[in-house]
This record gives sequence, structure tokens and C-alpha cells, in this order.
Amino acid sequence: MGKIILRNIEGERVRHGLSRNEVSTELGITPKTYWNWIHGVTEIPSGKLIQMSRMWKKSVDFLLEIYEDETS
Repeated sequence: MGKIILRNIEGERVRHGLSRNEVSTELGITPKTYWNWIHGVTEIPSGKLIQMSRMWKKSVDFLLEIYEDETS
């Protein structure tokens, strides 16, 4: 099993022209915490998922669609 990557969250960040630092600031977290979430190191708290869902007008299900990095 490969490493988990949450591509849709990263995709929405890029689509909206935001840096990782800008998203981190908006969410009130550190860039390292954001990186950990995207790479499946730590779980994203439900409140932050809802915040991202509202920020990007996407469902939580869409944001959490999991891809596995087969190169790991």
C-alpha cells in the first residue's frame, strides 16, 4: 500500500491561486500541519474540513477523496 495523498485539497488550493502558507494562515494552522494533513501523516479535524469545504464550496467527501502514491 502506498502513501496517502489528498490531491483534491491541494487541487483546490492551486485552483484558487493560494500558496500553502496562505491556506495555513486562513485555517489558523502551521504550514507543517497542512503538509501533514495532505500527506496523511495526521488526521484533519472535522472543524477544519468544514472550514475548507465552505472556503472552496466543495463537499467534504470530495476534499477527502483518497489517492495512493504507488511510488512509495
